[in-house]
Amino acid sequence: MIGSEYLWPGRFHERLHISTRQYARLVRDWVSSIGLEPTSYGTHSMCRTKIAQIYRKTGNLRAVQLLLSHTKMDNTVRYLGVELEDALVIAEAVEI
Repeated sequence: MIGSEYLWPGRFHERLHISTRQYARLVRDWVSSIGLEPTSYGTHSMCRTKIAQIYRKTGNLRAVQLLLSHTKMDNTVRYLGVELEDALVIAEAVEI
């Protein structure tokens, strides 16, 4: 992709990209097409799943905070549901 190109461009010239409603409809159709219940999956749950996977694989809360555009780390911790035990495991894994 170059510059201002969109992953899913709109079909009309005045609209450069699809709307969030159109994207939600696409996700619903994709979920249905593979035999899953569309009410159990949505655009937000997909984002949350991706972010949770990034955190699990890297343990990097700061990167997740930046990806979510959270200004406070507390918000990121709450969003992920990180427990004190998780934080301690990460801290113990880092050697100085």
